[in-house]
Amino acid sequence: MNAPVLPVPLGRRLARPLAALVAVGLPTAYVAAVDPNAPGHYPTCPVLQATGWFCPGCGGLRCVHALTHGDLNAAGHDNLLVMVLAVAAAVFWLRWLWSAVTGGAPPRFVVTLPQTVLLAVALVVFTVLRNLPAGAGLAPPLV
Repeated sequence: MNAPVLPVPLGRRLARPLAALVAVGLPTAYVAAVDPNAPGHYPTCPVLQATGWFCPGCGGLRCVHALTHGDLNAAGHDNLLVMVLAVAAAVFWLRWLWSAVTGGAPPRFVVTLPQTVLLAVALVVFTVLRNLPAGAGLAPPLV
């Protein structure tokens, strides 16, 4: 005879999504408070320093800072890729929170090989484009 399955309390279901929110929220709050546009607060990107090229992450902290201050134009100019990924992460987290509140199964995040290849190609294209004169609008301003 099988034992009855007891429902998981709401507090326990919310623990992981809320822990993830805190884990992302604390560093985001720091970046919101300490302006990456002011020199001396954050290290220089080693790829930019060594090659003079903007890596896919260059301008990411400035993008997060601008997003936390509601400046979508500056965020998109600093790093459009980080902005898109932040929106995707927020949507995924909201789906996770909703499933925890309603008691459903957490959303699955499975990345297939073709998706991995597509992401890698997108990163390379983004990196090359933002370092060409034609893609100068994708490059963050130098501080």
